[in-house]
This record gives sequence, structure tokens and C-alpha cells, in this order.
Amino acid sequence: MSPEELLTLLVGTPSVSGEEGPIADLVQDLLISRGFAVQRQGHNLWFSFGTPGGARLLLNSHLDTVPPCAGWEGDPFTPVWNGSRLQGLGSNDAKGCVTAMLLAAFELSKQKVDGEVVVALSAEEETGGKGIATILDQLGPFDGAVVGEPTGLRICAAQRGMLLLKCTARGTSGHVANAQMLGAENAIHKAARDISKIAVMEFPPHPLLGSQKAQVTQIQGGLRRNQVPDACEFFIDLRTSPDQDHDDLAASFQRQLESEVAIHSKRYLPKGTDPDHPIVRAALQAAGKAGPVGSGTTSDWAFLGGIPAVKVGPGDTFRSHSPNEYLTLPELEAGAAFYTNLATTFFKLQTAKHEAGAR
Repeated sequence: MSPEELLTLLVGTPSVSGEEGPIADLVQDLLISRGFAVQRQGHNLWFSFGTPGGARLLLNSHLDTVPPCAGWEGDPFTPVWNGSRLQGLGSNDAKGCVTAMLLAAFELSKQKVDGEVVVALSAEEETGGKGIATILDQLGPFDGAVVGEPTGLRICAAQRGMLLLKCTARGTSGHVANAQMLGAENAIHKAARDISKIAVMEFPPHPLLGSQKAQVTQIQGGLRRNQVPDACEFFIDLRTSPDQDHDDLAASFQRQLESEVAIHSKRYLPKGTDPDHPIVRAALQAAGKAGPVGSGTTSDWAFLGGIPAVKVGPGDTFRSHSPNEYLTLPELEAGAAFYTNLATTFFKLQTAKHEAGAR
């Protein structure tokens, strides 16, 4: 099966998050037909090959897509080739990465690999990482990991996390006409003061991710137009960097704001890998890049614990979740070659590191 045939097959198999059964069946059957021993839990698949006992490398990407948005020209679930460009839902995010990893696995499995490669294709990445997080403990320890997301083969050695805070301003209710006489405290006014503070907050920049601002994304308060509101709720979304702790940040917000601050979600942890680690060096060599970059979007990397990792793959992040999403054949072929070269280079660097440590 050619690279374009495999990509067409995957893109032509709908797999919106929670409905990955058909594509998981398809990939499982394909892998079994090629002699791989496939393991499966739900709609998550994984298989391994290479030399057990040596360094272990995880290649991970996701099978699911978001639902199609408005604005598509034609059926988003029907892949269409326009020259070297394949248009279809998931072609860029992230079935191009999945296809490239499978092609790399097919090639690497024919070679003598000085380590063990585990390929894990997960479900429900787009809806909260419920895939890789549920199977990671079954995959065993790893010396390095590669998370397949469309980055234009730029090597992301840092990824932002996501901290969501629910803030509640408390006031005292009363009739608007009597508010000044009663000394009623307006919860919306209190929330407004806090939101003004949040808008000008500064956070230290990260070397790869740069600076960020906290954003108030939702607000709700008040019962009637003639009643002083006694409560106003708003949410803060802060995209965090690897040198920030979510609990410490929440405590800092509480010290600075009048409103009550509670953590709504902190599970998308920020991630960063030492640029001198073999996984980063191997990726840079394989891609011919001078240095790593940072990524503002989240991915399954958030759930990989302390495994040194990079996020990298064919495609462009700005095409993701947009109408007429596409991937080009040259991008796919470059991605497959990249993953192949990364694995062989990583094992060589790990061997050299081990030998140097033994001396």
C-alpha cells in the first residue's frame, strides 16, 4: 500500500472523538496482516517491535478528529486529492502523523533496530486525553517519546498547559433604588474590579513559549435588572509554561483578587524537555533543524508524566480544526522519513550515552 493510499484510507474512515471504533478496527486488521502483534483497549491500539532490553521509544498520535465545522467545500468525510494535496477531515490533525508513524514502523521493522519501539495510537485526544492516559501504565517505562501533531516538522520541546479557574464574587442583594442607602455590595462591580486586575497581570516569559496573558472567557451574574446582584461568576483560562505550578498559580490569583478562586481544571500540565536530551537532539538531527521551538496548543504530551518527549509531525497546526483541512504528499513522505530517522538516531545517541556512563 502506497503512502497516499494509506492516508486516503484513514481519512476516508470517519473517527470523530468517541466514535473511533471503525478506524481502530481498520488499523488493527492492517497491522495484523503485516505480522504485528497488536494490543487493544477500547479504541486505543499499540504494538511494539525491535530489540527488547535496550532503550525504549514511544511513538504516539491520535486516531480521533473533531466534528466538522462549517465552511467545508464538499463532504469533509470524503477524501479528495487535488494534485498532491489531500483534503478531508483529520488529514492534517492528526491522520497525517498516524500515517507517517505507521509507514516509519513498517520500514523500521525490516531493519535491525538497537532498541524497542512502541507505537500507540490513542482515542479521544480531542476531548480530554482519555485515550493515552488510560493505557500508559500498560506500555511500560520509556527513555523518550514522540507525540505526533502537525508542527511542520518543527521540533517542539515545550508545550503550554491549561489552568482553568472559576471565580465567584460575592455581594449583598437589595433593590436597586435602595442600594446606596442599604450599603448593598454589587457582586458584578467586585468581579469587574478583579477582571481589570487580571487584564494587566504579567507573567515571566518562557525561553521557547514566550509570554502569556490570563484570559477571562465567561462571565455570569445578576438575577433581575432591578436587583443588586449578590453573586457573579467568571472563568479564567491561563495557558501555562513548564516552570509554572498550577496550584501555586491558583493561590497567587486568590491573594490578588477579591473574588473566591477555585481550580476548575488543572489536568493539562505544561511540558518541557531539556534541549540537550537525546530525544530532542535526535529529532533536531532527523529534521535538520538548528534548535527547538515551543507549542501553545495542548496534546497527549500533557498526560505522559515525566517521559522526556518532543511534539512533532507533518502538517501545519493552523490548518487544524478548520474547513478544507489538508495534507500534501510531500509533507507525508517527509514525515515518514523523519520518524524513521529519528528512531535510529535516538537509539544511537542512547547507546553512546550509556557507554559513556559506563566508562
